[in-house]
Amino acid sequence: MRISEPRAGNHCFGCGGGNAHGLRLAFEVDDAEPRARGRFRLGPEWQGAPGLAHGGIVAAILDEAMSKLNHGVQAMTAELHIEYCKPVPLGEEIFVEAFCRSRNGRNRLLTGEIRNAAGEVLARGEGRFVELDPARLKKMVEESAVRSAEAYRFE
Repeated sequence: MRISEPRAGNHCFGCGGGNAHGLRLAFEVDDAEPRARGRFRLGPEWQGAPGLAHGGIVAAILDEAMSKLNHGVQAMTAELHIEYCKPVPLGEEIFVEAFCRSRNGRNRLLTGEIRNAAGEVLARGEGRFVELDPARLKKMVEESAVRSAEAYRFE
């Protein structure tokens, strides 16, 4: 069992500690099963309808939980399907769990669920993550940094 916690140098919206506007999600990950679990309380900054979490935040939590199962491999979300079963309340403890359904070549099919304290499923997600070649990912990141620097350059 390992703990995946936000780190200051990571600016990821979902799990980074270096993003002042991010969710800063932490998970317990069992690589043997594999399974990732987390529990959170969402505050008013994540509101959609009054008192309820925004659907995009729900999707981000599920995507992040599933991504934790790609430990040791560079993989990115290729597809994400979310089923919103019941509203996700703000201020109440929610539980998220993700597990691996299958793997086919570079594709990993993962599932995640958000539940309330009573165990009711509030949202369910299925994602297809694609493993990337580390050299190709490095090149993509470098090219993105150059584009970002150019986009924000003021002359």
